[in-house]
Amino acid sequence: MEETIKTLVYIHAFFGGIGLISGLGSIVVKKGNSSHKKLGKLFTYAMVISSLISLIVARMPNHENLFLFLIGIFTIYMVLAGNRALTFKNKAKTKADLLDKSISGTMFIASILMIILGVVGMIQKVDNSILYLFFGAFGSFMTFKDFQTFKNFRQKKNAWLISHVGRMIGALIASFTAFLVAGLHIGTTAVWILPTVLGTVYIIYWNRKLKSKKVLKSIKL
Repeated sequence: MEETIKTLVYIHAFFGGIGLISGLGSIVVKKGNSSHKKLGKLFTYAMVISSLISLIVARMPNHENLFLFLIGIFTIYMVLAGNRALTFKNKAKTKADLLDKSISGTMFIASILMIILGVVGMIQKVDNSILYLFFGAFGSFMTFKDFQTFKNFRQKKNAWLISHVGRMIGALIASFTAFLVAGLHIGTTAVWILPTVLGTVYIIYWNRKLKSKKVLKSIKL
């Protein structure tokens, strides 16, 4: 059993590494060109595979870790929601479908669970309970924004792009955090939280930039 888990961890790390490299590459290249799209697809597949494996490992005997299991769901949500955001660009799409709502709804439920675990843990003075609370609050906010976008994406022409950028950068943040925690074995609370804070600042920067018509015309996603 341990050998199987060890193999799964190696595969998880391999695809996580590919996700991190391709994700960073997609940021460097011009948004919307063929290289960006190819790197984005590679990032999506690598992160989903890596995260799915993490869900399995986090439930294996002697390796049970509810927090890492929920973070895996968080990462998969970011990647899937980021890709689904692109479908809202299609003029034929007039409303969010069941898949869109299911992805965000699942993450919302997981976020509420994380908040509850965080609050209970802090009351009971359990170590790192603040992480449950932090990521639960962040996930709740992101899914709240999703459902807002579902309602008015036709009124706001760049809503799909803002959602896409925010979710994909969020997934990249998760990949980078995993590299620091699992790869470099730096598991402090600050290392868990700081990349998300810095990434959020970057997302806000891009949200403001995307309000410019000149920038929108230069992006052909």
